[in-house]
Amino acid sequence: MTLHIALLGAESTGKSQLGQALLEHLRLNTRLRPALVSEYLREWCDREGRTPQAQEQMAIAVEQHARGQAAARDHDIVLHDTTPLMTAVYSDLLFQDRSLYAWALQQQAAMQANLLMALDLPWAADPQRDGPHAQAPTDQLLRRALRTAGLDYSVVGGQGPDRLAQALNALGPLLRPRVSAGDGLFSRLMQRDDSLGGEWRCEHCDDAACEHASRLQRR
Repeated sequence: MTLHIALLGAESTGKSQLGQALLEHLRLNTRLRPALVSEYLREWCDREGRTPQAQEQMAIAVEQHARGQAAARDHDIVLHDTTPLMTAVYSDLLFQDRSLYAWALQQQAAMQANLLMALDLPWAADPQRDGPHAQAPTDQLLRRALRTAGLDYSVVGGQGPDRLAQALNALGPLLRPRVSAGDGLFSRLMQRDDSLGGEWRCEHCDDAACEHASRLQRR
């Protein structure tokens, strides 16, 4: 069965960079066949020369989902650089339209892991982005949707290699059965995951490692 991993988060929170880093790491250090499905919304905006209107949102979400399903046909892991849930969140935030949530969350439930980007990176200006003021409201709507639907997520923060390491730690239990002890750096990250004694998640902050660290300090 193909593993589907969602990269979620507000604008300018490093989804694309982390997706590329995970893709390269898995290619180099495992025998798995990973694929990265990029954000269709960006392609749509580049092609149309504008941002979508409310009635165009559903078609964008459907196309994003279809591309992920197509990638799954010949890959072991699909990294989704955003999912229909992000389109539903933006529809809610920008147009007060909550109609996309039901379908988007149904597709989200098929993901084996949800990596939520922390709001800890410097803002990178982009003509397609609303601005840093939209980050916190987007993050709040996204967390609320995931929690309301009963979907688990892991917050990923940090800079550069630290961000990749946190993502790999979160994915360790999921990927462990699919890699061998000789699969490079990932085997060492799995050993670290074992030493932490299980998976933790904090719903109240953006430090993905905080509960790990506090548990180690109590030992």
